[in-house]
Amino acid sequence: MARPKKPIAQRKTAASRPAKKNMERRPKPTAKRTPLMAGAELTHIDPRGQARMVDVSAKNATERLAIAEGRVIMRKETLDLVLAGNALKGDVLGAARLAGIMAAKRTHGLIPLCHPLPITKVEIDINPEHSLPGFLVRATVKVTGQTGVEMEAMVAVAIACLTIYDMVKAVERGMRIEGVRLLRKSGGKFGDYRAEDFTE
Repeated sequence: MARPKKPIAQRKTAASRPAKKNMERRPKPTAKRTPLMAGAELTHIDPRGQARMVDVSAKNATERLAIAEGRVIMRKETLDLVLAGNALKGDVLGAARLAGIMAAKRTHGLIPLCHPLPITKVEIDINPEHSLPGFLVRATVKVTGQTGVEMEAMVAVAIACLTIYDMVKAVERGMRIEGVRLLRKSGGKFGDYRAEDFTE
């Protein structure tokens, strides 16, 4: 037999149910961001939103410098092997330095909107960091020209790090390349930039 329906007065309605307490939502922490430069704009984008190569012909040629760094993280045993000169492919750090120098000179062929520049100096420093463990790679690039060499410095670091990986991957394929960034730049319209934690 069908169960008798409850009287309307006894039925629970949404209005009669106790309201749920609203949980207090805490705002998510946000990462600290570097403020934009005064007067900053996307110079590689034209008014129609299309990519363009910036016209630097009206700029004066000035001395410009950029320093960038990156890290190759590996096991302690791998670091010790490289430092002992026992890598299967030979001189790991020597090959990485040369690769970084070559990459800096060819940056305009890798990054589409970079200008070809008459670079006057490329220096690649690679130092072991046992606290990582791994290698700290730093590139210094100079030019007397109409645009800066920030990209050249960062490309040099990235390729030097990748060369270390290639030279040692037979021993450890889990190595990581991290922290490729600009540390310092000088010269140009926007003047000098220095990362807060950078020390020469």
